[in-house]
Amino acid sequence: MDQNALHNDIKTLLADINQKMSIYIDDSELSRLNQAVANEWITVSREMIDLFRAAISTSEKSKGAFDITVGPLVNLWGFGPEHNQSDVPSQDDVRKRMALVGYQHLKIQAEPPALQKEIDGLYCDLSAIAKGWGVDRIADLIESRNLHNYLVEIGGEIRAKGVNAKNAPWRIGISAPDQTSAIQRVIHVKDVGIATSGDYRNYFEKDGIRYSHTIDPRTGRPIAHNVASVTVIHKSCMVADAYATALNVLGLEQGMALAEEENLPVFFIVKEKDGFAEKMTARFAAYIAN
Repeated sequence: MDQNALHNDIKTLLADINQKMSIYIDDSELSRLNQAVANEWITVSREMIDLFRAAISTSEKSKGAFDITVGPLVNLWGFGPEHNQSDVPSQDDVRKRMALVGYQHLKIQAEPPALQKEIDGLYCDLSAIAKGWGVDRIADLIESRNLHNYLVEIGGEIRAKGVNAKNAPWRIGISAPDQTSAIQRVIHVKDVGIATSGDYRNYFEKDGIRYSHTIDPRTGRPIAHNVASVTVIHKSCMVADAYATALNVLGLEQGMALAEEENLPVFFIVKEKDGFAEKMTARFAAYIAN
């Protein structure tokens, strides 16, 4: 295998993904959609159609807890390009931004591939699904080179295939939700994608109140429950990525119910008075390393 050629192909693929999905590149496919006026069809790649279909499916199954149009609210709370956390938004400000949010206002055309938004100001952000999608694309590229033992990681989202250098299943550490960089649990995995969503590193405090970067699209406000992080396992890292965010927004009770309904291996770390507790589905327990 020519490692340099593979390395260059991966760099080219990452650049292509960025050109499609970045909100920071003015002429990316996503930026062109965000800049478009209502009811204007924007030509996009088939990959974007696949991604939007997966995102909308997760939105529907989570009853709106996952929503790629949440961008205006993320920006309002100071966690997007606006970067303004000096004041907590008023309820009126939240209400006005919520009028610009809703995956139901997105329309998909398969042939030729195109996207449309039904209202002006609708703004899509793929940060809760695009990393997982990118991991899957790189994994597909590696497999196309007839390589079947690998681990791909982008920003904490992972796809593991085959075995590691010791001819054993891959061992993945799940971070503890604190500032110690400790490992909460180690799991043994093979041929799966893994994604984690948490609110313990990206937040701000104002007048003694902690505001998470994870915004609930249904309320327009940061999540306020006691789930610190959610880890999801699925054969597709993209699906794991989207569901990790959805379940994190839903919280433990509703999140666990959806995980069981979708038969997902899921691991919750929950804040309690005297520390953290672990909650998991039966399917996830099978991955816990002894």
